[in-house]
Amino acid sequence: MVQWITSEGLTDYREAEAWMEARVAAIAAGEAEECIWLVEHPPLYTAGTSARAEDLKEPGRFPVYPTRRGGQYTYHGPGQRVIYVMLDVGRRGRDVRCFVRQLEQWVIATLAEFNLRGEIRPGRVGVWVQRPDRPLQADGSPAEDKIAAIGIRLRRWISFHGISINLEPDLSHFDGIVPCGIANHGVTSLVDLGLPVTMADLDLALQRSFEAAFAAELPACAAPESP
Repeated sequence: MVQWITSEGLTDYREAEAWMEARVAAIAAGEAEECIWLVEHPPLYTAGTSARAEDLKEPGRFPVYPTRRGGQYTYHGPGQRVIYVMLDVGRRGRDVRCFVRQLEQWVIATLAEFNLRGEIRPGRVGVWVQRPDRPLQADGSPAEDKIAAIGIRLRRWISFHGISINLEPDLSHFDGIVPCGIANHGVTSLVDLGLPVTMADLDLALQRSFEAAFAAELPACAAPESP
């Protein structure tokens, strides 16, 4: 069984980290169920293990939290659904790459419920949407914006941290960083794309698409990584 928890209001980032740490330890010890935790945070930036100092363009704008999740700088704030994913990857196949692909497919299936096509791109972490309303890129390809970010950490094969999906955040807040180290693409949100989606709508879509995304058989990945 996977327990779903939704927190109202804005959750302090360090309190969220501490809660996840405790829950991961309990899951690893067999004392708690797997968990999906849905939160919103006050405006802040987080720095993953690959974050580069030059990608923090406005260090005094919002609090900056170094964190041990994978990835680079990202933004969290009101109007963005953060999905903390505490799942037993050991029991689910011990394949970290395939687990990340399942997270991506979960986001893509969720967006599809709102008739939005999310896509993944080699070398660009997260989920992207094409912007036919924008000028073509220099190479002639369609413009693309990021709508969801993914960054996880594993301890004893239990995942934590997870996913953020932009519902209706203040997109100007992303200007203080180079999101995920990718400078030549923008960010968007469901509402920015003209979709009148509420947080409750998004949460229901996440729950409806979860089981199918993680039950689906994915092609074999490369050798498992060590957590």
